[in-house]
Amino acid sequence: MKLTELHKAKTHSWLILERNNDMQNTHGSVNQYFIHSQYESMIMDPGGIELFSPMLAAILQHTELDKLTAVFASHQDPDIISTLGLWDKAVPNATLYAPALWDRFIDHFDLDNLKYEGINDDGGEIQLGGVRLRLLPAHYLHSAGNYHLYDPAAKILMSANVGSAIKTDSSSQFVEDFGQHIKHIEQFHRRWMPSNKAKDNWIARVKELDVDIIAPNHGKLYKGEQVQEFLDWFAKLDVGSAVR
Repeated sequence: MKLTELHKAKTHSWLILERNNDMQNTHGSVNQYFIHSQYESMIMDPGGIELFSPMLAAILQHTELDKLTAVFASHQDPDIISTLGLWDKAVPNATLYAPALWDRFIDHFDLDNLKYEGINDDGGEIQLGGVRLRLLPAHYLHSAGNYHLYDPAAKILMSANVGSAIKTDSSSQFVEDFGQHIKHIEQFHRRWMPSNKAKDNWIARVKELDVDIIAPNHGKLYKGEQVQEFLDWFAKLDVGSAVR
């Protein structure tokens, strides 16, 4: 597996871990994103234990580990952060940006080296090698303390579980037909997104941004007109309403 580019500029690049179809269509599949500048890099929602080795190997093709200075964790699910203990040993001088709501839980990760920087409820910013990244509140979507990461220069919104599809029906990286994609996301969003008020607040925030790509934790990414199609669909969806 390797990291492939989503965005490249003089200042920095966005990359995603490319994987085979078998891995992409499993319940444990997580999209791993990596921002790389000349001087500093960051991994976002670093994934489960099975993804540590391939992600580490892929990163080493692009930079030295001492330049990986930041780890971002959007929320607490084990599929996206159970490798924190391993990254703690691999990048001992990095800072972990995670919800301040975790203050009384962070010790349970047994972190010896990562410096924990709690994100306040109203979000904030990360400066990464001169690149300004915004931490966008996404509370209750689906975690009580939840954040997305927006890059104004790349026009990419890393949206954690919002927009996620657990399984998809092709190897394409981006949604090609939103109408066909709905069947992969509807049940997930009805069940895992509990609050219509929180959903509406998030949509209002995102509509103020210039977004070319929505990059979720799972499944395909949304690009161009698919971004607006997803936002319009999500606005109409009655969430917190699915019970199996």
